[in-house]
Amino acid sequence: MKVVLKADVHGSGKKGDVVNVADGYARNFLIKKGLAVEASAQALNDIKNAKLAQEHHQQELHDAAEATAKKLNEKTVKLTAKAGAGGKLFGSITAKEIAAEIEKVYGEKVDKKKISLESEIKGFGTFTAEIKLHPGISAKVYVVVSEE
Repeated sequence: MKVVLKADVHGSGKKGDVVNVADGYARNFLIKKGLAVEASAQALNDIKNAKLAQEHHQQELHDAAEATAKKLNEKTVKLTAKAGAGGKLFGSITAKEIAAEIEKVYGEKVDKKKISLESEIKGFGTFTAEIKLHPGISAKVYVVVSEE
């Protein structure tokens, strides 16, 4: 019997695959547990439409990430901090602060977990941060830290 898998099934296939399995296995296990549906024209069409919708969604995310990268790439983010004697900061500048400043200045919401710094920012100067927006798409911003 041909069935369309609704979830990954070890030994049978991955979600969305059309597989040929024994009738008893299909009726008594796969369909009963909700892991598969019989491979009717409607089920095949539903799978095709779901894949197209997923591809369209991924393309929209990719396009949005490219637009954000183009807007933020090579931009400067200026932050101020208090420091003690010798120019050493009290604490450090974090990715959270950088993300908040990017949103405030450029209007782009960036997840702090996607910002990677070359090293900890514990002093004044210019530092480079990379923002990984999407697989294969990143933007480089310069973080300028000055005294309050």
